[in-house]
Amino acid sequence: MSTKFDISFASSTPEKGDLAVLLKSKGAGSAAGLAFVDPAGVVARAAEIAGFSDKQMTVLDIVAPERSPFDRLVVLGLGKPEKLTAYDWLRAGGKAASAIKRAKSVTVFLDADGVEVDADKAADFALGMILQAYTFDSFKTKKKDDEDKPAENVRVTIVTGAHAEAAAAFATAQAVAGGVNLARELVNLPPNVLGPVEFAARAKELEALGAEVEILTETEMQGLGMNALLGVAQGSARPPRLAVIQWKGGKPDEAPLSFVGKGVVFDTGGISIKPAGNMEDMKGDMGGAAAVIGLMHTLAARKAKVNAVGILGLVENMPDGNAQRPGDIVTSMSGQTIEIINTDAEGRLVLADALWYCKERFKPQFMINLATLTGAIMVALGTHHAGLFSNDDPLADNLLKAGLETGEKLWRMPLGKEYDKIIDSKFADMKNSGGRNGGAITAAQFLQRFVGETAWAHLDVAGTAMNSPTTEISQSWASGYGVRLLDQLVRNRYEA
Repeated sequence: MSTKFDISFASSTPEKGDLAVLLKSKGAGSAAGLAFVDPAGVVARAAEIAGFSDKQMTVLDIVAPERSPFDRLVVLGLGKPEKLTAYDWLRAGGKAASAIKRAKSVTVFLDADGVEVDADKAADFALGMILQAYTFDSFKTKKKDDEDKPAENVRVTIVTGAHAEAAAAFATAQAVAGGVNLARELVNLPPNVLGPVEFAARAKELEALGAEVEILTETEMQGLGMNALLGVAQGSARPPRLAVIQWKGGKPDEAPLSFVGKGVVFDTGGISIKPAGNMEDMKGDMGGAAAVIGLMHTLAARKAKVNAVGILGLVENMPDGNAQRPGDIVTSMSGQTIEIINTDAEGRLVLADALWYCKERFKPQFMINLATLTGAIMVALGTHHAGLFSNDDPLADNLLKAGLETGEKLWRMPLGKEYDKIIDSKFADMKNSGGRNGGAITAAQFLQRFVGETAWAHLDVAGTAMNSPTTEISQSWASGYGVRLLDQLVRNRYEA
């Protein structure tokens, strides 16, 4: 169970508590709040003995400090103040949360010497605490008895001169946290619990925040000619769904921003079945759709002044007697025909129809799709960057900037006619796999055939949405990657 933080901002200091967190920047004379918290000078002596150097994200933990009104003191190093970014303030909040242990009342003295803390930095710090606290253990009947495990409910008072403004900024940060943790929860859920119908029901819950949600059934998709998406789903006993989430916070006549997510709730590979090793990870093959629903939650929860649409293509890829075969040819909603070379190249088939539907119905300003699409992108970039492919340089540049600001980093990959020729088919307009070489690129080229002249970006998040490295703000198998990135993009460039 995730720790629940009751976070408030104040200008005054509580008289006592379980834990005080002090922030110290490199080169500063003392940590903020030190005279009141540490009248006996314990911090200076402990720092000298421990060799504490104020480097970024280092921690000095002091138990039962002499004459202090707090039972524990934690000093958190910030490093050089001029190098602190918004993402660093998130990390600092996560690092502070990880040091809480069993404390139930925590006071954070945020105004470290040498560091100017404004409302946004304070809110980022608090957001980092919430994101770090997320855990997924709802299916464990016996909880591990961990003496360092935080209490279930912790009262946190953040002391800062910008307390009033920080409280307002934190309301927005909570909306972001809700979206990130929703995405994490969906990716973490076991596939027998979260099928296409159940995922669509979670999308329907966004109506409580003011979003408009439509759920297209298999019959409705057949009427639209979505045979590429339906071909993936036909081997599963669980029917597919297409969830359409609209948030109308902008001008009534303004074209929406659009976000499309691959939602393969479990991917066996179909007839081209995957190896058994690590196949359980394929419950996370809906990480793109999870990011989109998380983003739409965030936009609705913070009442973003923008029009946006999120589309989730929700299917399961199974290998039963009705499953599509290598060699089949399907006609997509666009009218273009696709030869199935490999049934494990299924996500692009789902996105092909979802992108075309989005383009034709909504005429959006841009389309950004997210998908755990290829293992090839992990070979190229590992697990610290997602792959970015785009037909529009300004959109790509704005995404790269948002990635640097949020720490959800992107690396732009090439597109080109040479790669596009690789997916030409002898028997149809195209084939769904171009083979091993350049696999992430040819997958992107496939998607580009369904976007027309619309500004478009494809984010291959196979290495970042699931089983990605833990950080100060993510201890979960599912990271929620993409929610903060796209919310930042909206704030930076598109919100009124």
